[in-house]
Amino acid sequence: MTSPTPLIAGNWKMNGVAASLSEAQAVAAGIGATTARVAICPPATLIAQAAWAVKGTALLLGGQDCRAETSGAFTGDVSAEMLSDAGASLVILGHSERRAGYGETDALVAAKVEAALRAGLEPIVCVGETLEERKAGKALEIVTGQVRGSLPAVLDGKAFSVAYEPVWAIGTGLTPTTPEIEEVQVAIRATLVEIFGDHGKVPPILYGGSVKPSNAAEILHAAEVGGALVGGASLKAEDFLGIISAL
Repeated sequence: MTSPTPLIAGNWKMNGVAASLSEAQAVAAGIGATTARVAICPPATLIAQAAWAVKGTALLLGGQDCRAETSGAFTGDVSAEMLSDAGASLVILGHSERRAGYGETDALVAAKVEAALRAGLEPIVCVGETLEERKAGKALEIVTGQVRGSLPAVLDGKAFSVAYEPVWAIGTGLTPTTPEIEEVQVAIRATLVEIFGDHGKVPPILYGGSVKPSNAAEILHAAEVGGALVGGASLKAEDFLGIISAL
């Protein structure tokens, strides 16, 4: 069994206007000979423009969320089909900011995963514990429970990734120690194999949470870390390329 192909994805969150696409173009131009797949997930308003801006390059584009339904009376929401139509090939699902701020459950995330597959999108499914859960010694229980609840059986044989993002490390500048990261990443891999058998060895397991050029090398070379889901540091090409080059 070969190692999972690394994936480094930038989550722009609610940041970026048309002028910001120059950063995406700089990333596309600077990827070079990296062995990783590289993606940027801009706001939905920019996906179509970004698709034109980086057309013909190796840079992939993704959405930050999608509705489980194909269409309907859901004002302000975006379907997986709409993301695909705009030029996305991946989508982030179950991010802690969605789980916490919008009450998204594992079951809803699983439904969105099925929607992503229906539209031909590759899901990046996020999991992670809060600081209170970690202090209570429940990190592995919470994270592996989210993996089991958020990944439907239909993913067997399909391309996807899991992103471990400890909630307390997102945007705070705090990061777990390397042994803490490895403990969770290894547990996620074991759970994937438990669910999907040999196919559970294939998907990359990303780490996210205050990843930056200064700590990327240590994180990316930890056991079972198959890439990164990068927040703020993906907004500037120089920083994002610094992370990519650390692989």
